Amino acid sequence: MIELARAHGGAPLVGLLRVSPEDFEVDEELGFEPEGSGEHVLLRIEKREANTEWVARSLASALGLAPMSIGFSGLKDRHALTRQTFSVHLPGKADPDWSALSIEGVRVLDARRHPRKLKRGTHKRNHFRIHLRDVSGDRIAAEAVIDAIRTHGVPNYFGEQRFGRNGDNLRLAQALFSGARMGRSERGFALSAARSHLFNAVLARRVGEANWNRALDGDVWMLAGTHSIFGPQALDAEIERRLAEADIDPTGPLWGRGDVRSGAVVRDLEQTIGADSPFAEGLEAADLSQERRALRLRPGALLAEWMPGDSLRLDFSLPSGTFATAVIRELCTTR
Repeated sequence: MIELARAHGGAPLVGLLRVSPEDFEVDEELGFEPEGSGEHVLLRIEKREANTEWVARSLASALGLAPMSIGFSGLKDRHALTRQTFSVHLPGKADPDWSALSIEGVRVLDARRHPRKLKRGTHKRNHFRIHLRDVSGDRIAAEAVIDAIRTHGVPNYFGEQRFGRNGDNLRLAQALFSGARMGRSERGFALSAARSHLFNAVLARRVGEANWNRALDGDVWMLAGTHSIFGPQALDAEIERRLAEADIDPTGPLWGRGDVRSGAVVRDLEQTIGADSPFAEGLEAADLSQERRALRLRPGALLAEWMPGDSLRLDFSLPSGTFATAVIRELCTTR
């Protein structure tokens, strides 16, 4: 694993994260309401110490359905208290008694009909409430970092969970690119981890050079709140204005076949890191398309409150596909 540079200096605090599942609360926001009719049921579920895929398999088993009958938008942390939505395909069938559903650590909060299955990555954002326990360090410096996060955001790193326990998914990637045969799920974890590792390497280099949230010659831009990209193009006052107003963000590569889209100095940096990586060639051979991801992540409505017992509570929201740990690590080294 590479060392991920911090954008706002060293984290001024040290504390405990996930002493209990309730210390890491996640609320998924779909961004739309169920329509009230259709072949699918959208189940709003609260789960405790259960990963999303296990809940999906358990739902299918409990309802006597094929695994493909269950859909969800986002993978949520296991060691947490999370509320998210699953879709259940029940064409021509009456709703079961959802209150009688018995899955350990799972509670149905709401059930409404909808015409479409949930697909991955379709939710709008996640809301987090995180308690850091037994926190020590410089509280004045911490307030300055919190202000910097509100103003400038944080590097949009992929979180540790993307790489598996002790980096196991990166070892899967090495095995895959060395010719090992894998099932669809393992292969997906391996490719995702390899891509994320390369992106983090590019971002960490730019954080180290203090230009992760600045305009460089050759940058490709992403319109904030979307996946729409444009550029590279000549830098001008309009680009600088839009960057300062958080209307656009610079991007880094999600590696795949073909050349990176960036130009000039950004292209040189990305190609150099790709050439030094054990993963770039394998990702190109896996026939993945080149994509881009924003380098900057701006948490919404960030609140921080000191609680009794040297506990710090953080409340904020993030768009789908981003990681709360990217915010936490700028402020606190966790153990």
